[in-house]
Amino acid sequence: MKKQGCEIEAIGINYTIYTQKRETPFNIFRRNQHKKCLSGVQELHEVKELEKGNDPKAIRHVLKDVNCRAKPGEILAIVGPSGAGKSSFLEILAGKIEPESGSIYVNQKPVDKARFKKISGYVTQKDTLFPLLTVQETLSFSAKLRLKLPAKELSSRVKCLIQELGLDHVAGSRIGDDRIRGISGGERRRVSIGVELIHDPGVLILDEPTSGLDSTSALQIIDMLKTMAVTHGRTIILSIHQPCFRIMKLFNSILLLANGTILHHGTIEQLSLRLMLMGLQLPLHVNILEFAIESIDTIQKKSHTLLPQSTLMIKNSGKFTLQQLFQESKLIDEEPISMSIHNDFPSGFANSRLQEIVILTIRFWKIIYRTKELFGCKTLQMLVSGIVLGSVFYNLEDNLVGAQARVGLFAFILTYLLSSTTEALPIFLQEREILMKETSCGSYRVSSYAIANSLVYLPFLLILALLFSTPLYWMVGLNKQFMAFMHFLLLIWLILYTANSVVVCCSALVPNFIIGNSLVCAMMGSCALFSGYFVSKNEIPNYWIVMHYVSLFKYPFEGFLINEFSGSGKCLQCMFGMCLASGEQVLKEEGYGGEESRRKNLLIMVCFILLYRFISYVILRIRCSQGGFKKILISR
Repeated sequence: MKKQGCEIEAIGINYTIYTQKRETPFNIFRRNQHKKCLSGVQELHEVKELEKGNDPKAIRHVLKDVNCRAKPGEILAIVGPSGAGKSSFLEILAGKIEPESGSIYVNQKPVDKARFKKISGYVTQKDTLFPLLTVQETLSFSAKLRLKLPAKELSSRVKCLIQELGLDHVAGSRIGDDRIRGISGGERRRVSIGVELIHDPGVLILDEPTSGLDSTSALQIIDMLKTMAVTHGRTIILSIHQPCFRIMKLFNSILLLANGTILHHGTIEQLSLRLMLMGLQLPLHVNILEFAIESIDTIQKKSHTLLPQSTLMIKNSGKFTLQQLFQESKLIDEEPISMSIHNDFPSGFANSRLQEIVILTIRFWKIIYRTKELFGCKTLQMLVSGIVLGSVFYNLEDNLVGAQARVGLFAFILTYLLSSTTEALPIFLQEREILMKETSCGSYRVSSYAIANSLVYLPFLLILALLFSTPLYWMVGLNKQFMAFMHFLLLIWLILYTANSVVVCCSALVPNFIIGNSLVCAMMGSCALFSGYFVSKNEIPNYWIVMHYVSLFKYPFEGFLINEFSGSGKCLQCMFGMCLASGEQVLKEEGYGGEESRRKNLLIMVCFILLYRFISYVILRIRCSQGGFKKILISR
C-alpha cells in the first residue's frame, strides 16, 4: 500500500508582534530571537489596548487571516516582497511560533504539534551545520539520533539519501563555513535539506532554500525538491523571493503575500488570468511573478473590484493542465489511506539516554580533535607555557624568598588558566544553535547533550593538565613527593574543567561572543580580586566578604599552598640550626588549614563545576523548551 501523504491546510492565521518593545540581550525566556508572538486572551487584550492607544506603531500585524492548502506530491511556493510575512507563516506551519488565532489541519484533522514535528522537516534559511564534520558524518549522526534502526539499515539509508541529493562526489568532504574551506553553498544547502529528510518526513518546509545561491544551484535545488515531491508523495512548502522562469514552472501552486495578506493562491496560469482581468498587461521577457510583485500596490487596489464571475473563472482556469492531470491520475491510482501521524513515527525519542550520550560524545570528540585552535594550538600553548614558567621560576630555594616566589607562581597559574579559556566560546555558541534546532524536532534530550558535553572534555583537559604540570612542577622544584605532584596535577585538571564549565554556562546565557567574552572576563577578574592573594581575607570589607567565599580562585589557591607547604617538612628560615619558620607555621599565620582542608578544597571545586554545569543545563532547557517541543521535554 502506498501512502497518500499529508495534506496541509491553514485557516484564518493571524500573527501580531510588538515593534517597539526592546528586549535585554540576556532574555532567554522569549520564544524567538527576533519575534515575540502574542497568543491567548491576555495578549489579544493587550493588542486591542495598544490599538486604542496613542502609539499605533507599537504593534504590527504580520499575518492577516491567511488561508492556504498544500497537497501531497506538489510544491507550494510562498512568494512576496520582503516583509510580506513569508518566514513567519512558515514558522507557524512548522510549529516554531504560535499564531494569535487560526487553525492548521493535517489530512483534515487538527494538527498535533509534537507528533507533526516527527513527520515533518523544517529547513531554515541559515545552514546550521558543524563545519568540521563531513557530509556523510553529518547525515550519519542525524540518522543515529533520529532513527531507531540497525546499523546496516542506517548506513544504507544515509548512502541512498546522499545519492538522491547528488552529493556522492563530496560525501567525504567537510561541510566548511566562512573560515573553513569546504563544500559549495549549493551543496551545503543540500546537506541541510538532507538532515531534515533523513527520517523520511511526509512534509518538508523550507525557508528560502535558494537564498544566496547562483541561478544554476538554485534551479538544481528546486528541481531536486520537485523530484522528491513526485517520487515520494511529499508535501513541500517553501518560500522564495523572486524565482526565475524555469524555477517558477516547477511550482504546482503559489501563495502571493503582501503586508501579511493573500493576494493570490493558486496556479501560475490563474495568476496570469487574474492580472489580465485587472487590466495588467505582462511585458515581454518578464517573469510573471516578478511582474506581480512589482505590481503589488495595483493588485491590492483592484482585488476587491473583481466581479464574482471573474473570480470563479480564475478558480476554474488552468485546472486541467498536463502536469496537474498527471498528478491527479497518480493520486487516484494510489490506495487512499491517510498517513498515520500517530503510528508511523515514535512519539518519544529514538534512543535511550545512554545511547544519546555515546553518540553525542563521539560527535563532540570529532569536532574537538579537528578544531586546530582548540586542540592543536591549545595543546602547544599549555606545553610551551609550562616550560616557560618553569624556566622563569627555575629551581626555587626552600627559604622565605623562595616561598614568596612560589605563592606568586600559584597566583599567576590561577589567573592564566582561568582567564585563557574564552577561545572555546564561539564553539559553544555554535553548538547551542544546533542544539536548539535538533532538540526542537525531538532528536535527543537536552540532558543527554549536557552530560556528553561534560564528559568529552575530561580526557582533553587531562592531557592539557599533564603537558602543563609536568615540566613546570619539576623545573621549579616544588614538593618532591610523588603524591604531591599527583595532587598538583589534579588541581590543574580541576581548574581547567572549572574554567570550561564557566564558559559553557556563559555561552548558554549570552547571545553572542562579545557579550560572552565580557562576562567571562568580568567574572574571572572579580574572582581574582577576592581570592585572598591581592587583598587578604582580613582586609576585605564585610559587605564584600561573600565574594571571597564564592571566588573560583580561593580554593585552588589554598590547595596549592597546602600541597606545597603542609607535611613537606620544609624549613623556610633557619638560625643556629633551629627552624624559625616552617611551611606549616606560614600556613597557620595566613589563616589556611592544614591537611584537613585538602579534601575540603577539592570537594568545593567539584561542587563549583557541578553548579555551573547544572545552571547551563537549566538555561539550555529553558531555551529549547520554548522552542516548541514542549510535550517531549516534560518527560525529562
